[in-house]
Formats: sequence, C-alpha cells, structure tokens
Amino acid sequence: MNTSMGQRIIWPVVLFAGLTLAGCGSATRTEPTSTESSKAAKLVVWDWKAGEKTSANYIAKAKADFAAKHPGVTVEFVAQPFDQYYTLLGSAIQSSTGPDVMMFNGGGQIRDRVNALLPLDQYVAGDKERLAGWDAFSKDGKVYGAPVTLQGHPIYYNKSLYTKAGLDPASPPKTWDELVSDCAAIKKATGAKCFALGNKEGIGIQFWMSGLGSGILTPQEYDDWIAGKRDWKSPHVKKIFELWKDAGDSGLNNDGANSTAMFNDSFAIFDAGKAAHIIGLMSDVGHWKDFGEFLGADNVGVMPPPVVTSGSGPNMPYDGGIGYAVAKWTKEPALAADLVRSLTSTGALASFSSDAGAIASDTTIEVPQGAPAVGAIVATLKEGKPALHVALSSKTIDLMGRLSQQLLSGSATVDKVVEQLAASDKAS
Repeated sequence: MNTSMGQRIIWPVVLFAGLTLAGCGSATRTEPTSTESSKAAKLVVWDWKAGEKTSANYIAKAKADFAAKHPGVTVEFVAQPFDQYYTLLGSAIQSSTGPDVMMFNGGGQIRDRVNALLPLDQYVAGDKERLAGWDAFSKDGKVYGAPVTLQGHPIYYNKSLYTKAGLDPASPPKTWDELVSDCAAIKKATGAKCFALGNKEGIGIQFWMSGLGSGILTPQEYDDWIAGKRDWKSPHVKKIFELWKDAGDSGLNNDGANSTAMFNDSFAIFDAGKAAHIIGLMSDVGHWKDFGEFLGADNVGVMPPPVVTSGSGPNMPYDGGIGYAVAKWTKEPALAADLVRSLTSTGALASFSSDAGAIASDTTIEVPQGAPAVGAIVATLKEGKPALHVALSSKTIDLMGRLSQQLLSGSATVDKVVEQLAASDKAS
C-alpha cells in the first residue's frame, strides 16, 4: 500500500484548550547535556511495540536522536506482551523497581497510576503546541505522559459487501434502523454478519461505547460524561448496553464473540469478508491500513456513528492513543524525560506514521495517504470529541469488560450492569 505523505492536518484550536494548566511549572525544560550524562547510565523502556516490524524504524530513529545528545547512555527496550502488560507493570509499581520509561494507553490506565510516575511538565513545555492528545495523559493539571499517537474508534465497513447486496457503498446507513436493515440485506446476499466483534478480553465493549455512543447520548450528556458528571441512570446511557445485548441476541455479531480475541481474531473476520462492519482503531493497528491490505484500499469505508437518539451529535471520537511516561523511581529522571522527548520527536513519529499508518500526535507531520478511509478519518478530527470509555477509570473499564461478557452470555441484565458500573465509577 502506498503510504507516501500527502495531506496535512489542520488542527483545531480546541485540541490545546486547557494546556495552560497542564503545562504549569518552569517554562524552560531541564535538559542534561552529553557531558552531564553518566557514561555508565542505562535506561530501560517497557512497551508492547518495540518488537513489531512496523515499529522498528520508529524505535531506531528515537534511539538515534537520544544517542546524539547522550552518547554514553545505554537504552534497552523490553517488549512485553500486551495482554499481560498492565499486570506486569502493576508488579513493578508495587515494588518500585522496573523500567525507567514505560508505555501507556491514554486515559484511565495512566491516570490511575500517576502516583508512580514523574510529572513531566518542566521537561515537555516546549512540545505542548507541536503535539496533540495531552489531555489523555494528564491528571489534576499535570502531565504524566507524552502522546505518540492519536487514537479513535471509526466504524469501518466493507464496500464490496454493500455492492453485492445491491446497496450503495457511497451511502452508508445514517440511523441504527437503517443499519439493521442494510445488515439483513447483506446477510441474505452474502452470508456475512453485521459486526465483527472480539470480546474475549472484554475490550469489545470499550470500542462499542466510544464508537457508537455519540449517536446515542445527547451532546450535553456527552460533554457531561467527559467532564466527570456521568448520569448512569439516563435512559440513553442504558441504551448503549441495551444495544450491545440486543446485537448479540439478534445475531448481528459473529458467532462466539466472547471467545473471539479482539487482537487480532476479530480483525481477521472483517478482513476475510465475513462481517460487513467493525468498530476498529484509526491508528497503527486494526485500522484503515491493515484492512486495506486485505480488502483493497478502495473497499474500506468509514461511516459516522448511526443515529439512535434524535438530537444526538454523532462524531468520530479520539484521544491521545499511546504515549510514554517516566517512573518516579528512576535514578536518572532528566535523562529518562529526555528519552521520552526523543520518542516523541518529529523524525521518529514521522517514521511511525509512514511505516505503521499511525496518526501521529505531532501536528506538523503530514498524514500518510493512499487510502480513501484515512482521508475520511482525518476530515472528522476537527469536530471529534474525546472517547467515552477513556474518561473512565481503569477499574471501571475492567469491570465493564467482565459485565459485557455476562450481557452477551445472558447471565446479567442491563439494569444490574449499569447499577454496578455506576457504583464503581462513583468510587473511583
């Protein structure tokens, strides 16, 4: 696939709203010179990307950028398995030993662990306007991680299946009822399911909530949710989980969704043309580039969330995706922070964007082109709002994953699920 650079994102001012608070502290970052760097110093980085082929050039460029400033410092990347990552990281945090620098997903995963992290404000002050997505790595007015990518949850659809069913692939459904009707036509003509869904890890519900939620909640409910004023008793919040259960009960999902891994079995179902839609990612994996390699770039469509509630404000939600933080226990805080800056340098992020199809956090980088879907995604970013599930604590997200499995299996009711989530959210 052609991943040449071509379109520049025009970033909205709103992306940087609130960064004055997030950037409080010294306006001049502390940057040790190579003469100040200990020749015996060693930094260890944990992430789940370093072992991937599409990340190789990105890591190499980041290491080279850091080595040019600190030639005597050794940097070791340890690629951890994603499905065990936060468990392993939790053990390291409990013992205050482990990596100097660590990768995080934006949102609850990092916010719930800020007590173990070094505030980075004084080190990254000069990067505030260049990078977007800071809010997902901030808490209580302080920055604890620097964003590498922007991540969102587009609803992708297979245009060829629409064509085979006699539907217009250029006009995807605009409402939930239209979506269900189109899915029935596609199933009759091709045998394909409506949605490819993987919820073995309990992750599918996160994509569902954020991918569909803006078509279900009213704009005010959406904004209140992000601001922490979540009304779990709202019928519209309840509707998110009702549709989740109804989709499973009515056969809209692939068989065995609770035993299907999101990464990468559910994506393979969509790639194989066995499902017409999937709520995926916009950046770096399970995204437009991956799907285009199997289906053909021109057959990958992106549709707005279907309207469920009249007066809702459908948008393609996104936040800071993945980023790097510094452990509070590091013996070299300034060096570790400078390594984070190298990992978010323009040269390194441009390589990640080109090789992996990532939507980089760096607003000066031109977006990889060659597929209609990525253009459609980028065009939505001006109006995009933060993702609903990212606003929740990691404990509530974990609980939601378990309860979502019970909803699909029929062992829990929507009312009980919403009640438990409300209690967890209140306690977080």
